[in-house]
Amino acid sequence: MWKEYISASNVEEVVSILAEKGDKARIIAGGTDLMLEFEHGQRENIETLIDVSRTEGLDSIKIDSNGKVNLGALVTHNMVAADQNLRKIAFPLVRACWEVGAPQIRNRGTVAGNVITASPANDTITPLMALDATVTLRSIHEERVVKLSEFYTGVRKTVMRPDEMLVNIQFQGLKPTQRGTFIKSALRKTQAISVINVCVILNMDQDVIKNAVITLGAVAPTIIHASTAERFLVGKKPTIEVIEEAAEMTRAAATPITDIRGSAEYRSLMVSVHTKRALTQLANNEPDTFVPEKPIVLAGSAQATQIKTSLRHEHDTPIQTTINGKPVTLHADNTKTLLRVLREEGNLIGSKEGCSEGECGACTIYLDGKAVMSCLVPAARAHGAQIVTVEGIAPDGELHPVQEAFIESGAVQCGYCTPGFIMSAVKLLEEVEKPTKNQIEEAFAGNLCRCTGYYKIIEAVEKVK
Repeated sequence: MWKEYISASNVEEVVSILAEKGDKARIIAGGTDLMLEFEHGQRENIETLIDVSRTEGLDSIKIDSNGKVNLGALVTHNMVAADQNLRKIAFPLVRACWEVGAPQIRNRGTVAGNVITASPANDTITPLMALDATVTLRSIHEERVVKLSEFYTGVRKTVMRPDEMLVNIQFQGLKPTQRGTFIKSALRKTQAISVINVCVILNMDQDVIKNAVITLGAVAPTIIHASTAERFLVGKKPTIEVIEEAAEMTRAAATPITDIRGSAEYRSLMVSVHTKRALTQLANNEPDTFVPEKPIVLAGSAQATQIKTSLRHEHDTPIQTTINGKPVTLHADNTKTLLRVLREEGNLIGSKEGCSEGECGACTIYLDGKAVMSCLVPAARAHGAQIVTVEGIAPDGELHPVQEAFIESGAVQCGYCTPGFIMSAVKLLEEVEKPTKNQIEEAFAGNLCRCTGYYKIIEAVEKVK
């Protein structure tokens, strides 16, 4: 585990620390990948974590008058999924962000982090590659812009140097003549890594394809283009026969492997199936209804307080925070997760540790107004933050209406998962007064129950008055 944890106030400070510490330092924003790597013993060389999650000026989505999009390094998947302007000019990326994890993961995980992790199965890289995106890398020596197509050198390998920070992602939004979509295969509906994913963008001149882009994820060491199929489609009408031939060409471009999630043969087949599906949808100009008009993000109006001066935490530096509306000082090992510190030092045992991987949602809390998986948050991130646990949703010892509904509906069996479900439900009802069944299911995408089959849990939320 790390020895030093620094909450950085600005980019200049971040790159200065990187220049000093070299490959012994690592930037953390959402931490949804990095914390798992620490948990699995894959980052034993890292001595310093640089937390940029409250660094000023990195959490904006900007679209200029020419439709050029700039995503700051702290733009989360939920921010993209909920952005109405991006739906119009970058829908493939919006859908990919919506496919990542669950609301709690999307509230912390950033697009930049997904790009940097460099797994060929990462969802957002495929549409960003199709959109011909660039990334801006900054060090104390220079700022350089690198095309995403030149950014990757292999599985989880990039051209980034240890002293560089990714500060911006830029791409040209789709023009009125362009239409695009993103489709993935996974082992379950949510919280699942892509078995394969496909992004298709067509530029149309009435009913003729002027230009086509097809990118594929999880079928090669890096994201690839189906170049032969792209060239084949130019100048053709997207008839059934043309689409089928292009889908087979796309299949031929893939060189997948067999692993625990799927065989090479299955992956190749699904490349063809999803390419055909995407081309058909775009050819018929069918609306993509997969992403809801108003996605459930489980994020309130509260915002993280930006760091004005850097904060350095050693192992035993006290954590001063606000928990359930009360100022608290925690004397804890800062290399622990926030979940463990809340339970072990704060004696707040309502939040449960079910998986330690952000999969089950039993540890859901609110961090600066957003529902997050506390097992993936470093303890020191709590310094200066506003935290709410299940113990804090019903002040003065009274039950919250959601808790009462759970009791009335018999929505509790073993009870281990219940605190996480209640936290998700309460935050959902802050967003939508009377949620539909689909919206309830969206809110619960990151919460697993092994007893009740979910029916009573959903029924309880529907009954809340």
